[in-house]
Amino acid sequence: MEFPPFQSRQEVVIHAPLQVVWEFNQDLTNIAVYHPRVKRVDLISGKSQRGNGVAYRCYLTDGKNTCVEKDLEVVPMERIVTALPEDTMGITKMLPDYLVEARLTPLAENETKVEFSHYYSTKSLKTKLFTLIAKRKIARDSQNTLDAMKRTIEKKYVRASSDAHDGQVFLRGTKGACSYGQDT
Repeated sequence: MEFPPFQSRQEVVIHAPLQVVWEFNQDLTNIAVYHPRVKRVDLISGKSQRGNGVAYRCYLTDGKNTCVEKDLEVVPMERIVTALPEDTMGITKMLPDYLVEARLTPLAENETKVEFSHYYSTKSLKTKLFTLIAKRKIARDSQNTLDAMKRTIEKKYVRASSDAHDGQVFLRGTKGACSYGQDT
C-alpha cells in the first residue's frame, strides 16, 4: 500500500499482551468506550470487527459532528490502516488522502507498544496553512486517545489469582470474561 507523506507519530506502551490489545482494538464498539472525543459508533458496514473495507461512523462528543472511518488494510496482530472518507468538520475537504496507520508491537510478554502514524498531502497553500494549526491538534488528540486506550485496557486486563483458571489471562468488562491464552 502506498502512503501520502508522513506527518506525525504518537505512541504509548500498554501493560498487556499483544493479543489482548489486538482483540480490544478489533471490536469497533470499544471506540466509544475509550475515545475521549467519540460518544457513539454506528456500524455502517454491519460488522463490529475490523476488516478490510469495514466502515463505521463516529458521533463526536460535541453533539454536532461526525466522521466516517474505513479500514483499508488489516494485518492481524500487526497493523491497521484507516482512511477518513467523510466528515462534517471539513477535514476530508482539506486532507482527502488522510490515512492513519495503527501499528502494534510486542515489547515483552505483557507489554505492547501502539503507534499512530498520520499521513496526508499538503499540496495547496490553503492546506499548508490548515496543517500549521491542525497538525498539533491532531497529534494532541491522537495522544489523548492512545492514553485513554492504555488506561481502559490496563484497567480491564486483570491477572488476579481469583480470576485466573489454569494460568489463563482474562479481559474484563466486555461481554463476560474472555480468555486470551496462557500467561507464562
